[in-house]
Amino acid sequence: MAHSFVRITIHVVFATKGRRNLIPQNKLQELFAYVIGIGRNKSIPLLAVGGMPNHLHLLIGLPWNMTYPDAISKIKANSSRFMRQTNRDFSWQQGYGAFAVSMSQVDAVVDYIRNQAEHHKKRSFEEEFMLLLKKAGIDYDPSTVFE
Repeated sequence: MAHSFVRITIHVVFATKGRRNLIPQNKLQELFAYVIGIGRNKSIPLLAVGGMPNHLHLLIGLPWNMTYPDAISKIKANSSRFMRQTNRDFSWQQGYGAFAVSMSQVDAVVDYIRNQAEHHKKRSFEEEFMLLLKKAGIDYDPSTVFE
């Protein structure tokens, strides 16, 4: 085959350091827009961005020439610099969750990401993240997930 055709979609979740509420509610939409701009500038398609004052969810289309750790690193580093303009103590946690999403589930994941405020009326970020790990079939030790 003369051409390569690639579509890899990943649901990415990462939290602020210590999962503290470091993103003011009135700054969330601005951060979402900034992250979309990072994606555009770094050629990382962002299909959805959402989150809460202590974490973000992204649905990215992974570029064919970039690894998912590189894509996530670019987004975290640039958005962290942006947030530090108004909060010198801002930083993201070191790790993240990255979950493959089949094309048949993209719309459902987009809705999930865009409706974070609704989801978090029922469960905390920690509960949500461990549920995502469980649904993805990832083995984890609950006592060390958030170290």
